[in-house]
Amino acid sequence: MFSMVRNIAIDCADAYGLARFWSGVTGYPVHPESVPGDTETEVLLAEGPVLHFNQVPDAKAAKNRLHLCLTPETSREQEVERLLGIGATFVGDHRNADGSGWVVLADPEGNEFCVLRSESDRAASEA
Repeated sequence: MFSMVRNIAIDCADAYGLARFWSGVTGYPVHPESVPGDTETEVLLAEGPVLHFNQVPDAKAAKNRLHLCLTPETSREQEVERLLGIGATFVGDHRNADGSGWVVLADPEGNEFCVLRSESDRAASEA
């Protein structure tokens, strides 16, 4: 027997607000019954587990031990700029001269995530 992952839980100070940010990141909707002030909500991804936002009283205190890695449909650079424009903050640059690597950003509550190379970025570096 095995267990299936139902959701990825993210503790936060504002469940609805952070879900709206991640809805903008992923392009998938916040649960249709969610409203501002809800202490729990989800972003309904097309496949796999949902992103579950759970409001907690304590603030984030240290680096994430678990984080999301994103592969954009556009180039990595375009996606980093888009995410910065919707409220992400820059944390670290781990890009290499050959095009490999990633960029670390944080959501509005400080949760780190990575933006990897897109398929088109990979294809361009292999050409």
